[in-house]
Amino acid sequence: MSLPPVLRNLRLPVIGAPLFIISNPELVIAQCQSGIVGSFPALNARPAPVLEDWLIRITETLAAYGEAHPAAPAAPFAVNQIVHKSNDRLQHDLALCVKYKVPIVITSLGARPEVNEAVHSYGGIVLHDIINVAFARKALEKGADGLIAVAAGAGGHAGTMSPFALIAEIRAFFDGPLILSGAIATGGAILAAQAMGADLAYIGSPFIATDEANAPAGYKQCIVESTAADIVYSNLFTGVHGNYLRASIQAAGLDPEALPEGDVSTMNFGGGAAKAWRDIWGAGQGVGSVEAVVPAAARVEKLRLEYLAARDRLGLGGV
Repeated sequence: MSLPPVLRNLRLPVIGAPLFIISNPELVIAQCQSGIVGSFPALNARPAPVLEDWLIRITETLAAYGEAHPAAPAAPFAVNQIVHKSNDRLQHDLALCVKYKVPIVITSLGARPEVNEAVHSYGGIVLHDIINVAFARKALEKGADGLIAVAAGAGGHAGTMSPFALIAEIRAFFDGPLILSGAIATGGAILAAQAMGADLAYIGSPFIATDEANAPAGYKQCIVESTAADIVYSNLFTGVHGNYLRASIQAAGLDPEALPEGDVSTMNFGGGAAKAWRDIWGAGQGVGSVEAVVPAAARVEKLRLEYLAARDRLGLGGV
């Protein structure tokens, strides 16, 4: 099955992952203008009315860019919707996505047919993130158009399956849009994701260390200074297992080697003074490939050149 039109003709087969708190209009616009899909969580726009302001700004800016650069228009953007019952903004935010015809909606923490139907009503597509095959089947049964396979090593909420196993098992029954997430931080890794059977790569952590990202300077520098050994997997901070930077856990006065279990039923934030959205910093195992804080366009260009070099090494030529 070929990719839907909205995911074709990207300058690099990449979706910039929606980063909680961090992804903002500046980062999304920079990613899209660089030729990859930029995205942000709807909940980043606070309070709720700010979401409409963001959607107006992004859609108008990208449209203007396309008019000025008809030979290389901006890539489409995506909005991430948390469909878990704890999100009391879902209906409000979804209505705005429909109003502004958001091209791609990424759904997380649940799969709901009514959300998919709302996005399909104007011609948008829904990509649902999953960590195992059971969740993948359920998402497709409920009407998702494509899957984001969140494999071991991904930043934030992540699974534990090897990407080789997860992609192979999904491809045994699904030939639609499939995006791979998990420690992808180089152009070679993007090509490897495609070789495994994914259509696109899903990249988050490297974009934390960009000028446009809404992250504290210390967070950005911690990404640069960390390696895979500095990533801790825990469900303490949100109730769902995820990967976090060891230094931020230690700075919050906690022992990374002795973290208690979280409570998924309440989606708690670990208690105490540390708040996951503020003090505990998410990141994936690919951070060791991030060498500096740079503009988002420079990050995409580096990935693109690495991707082309990887193709050349295999005798595949350009894209």
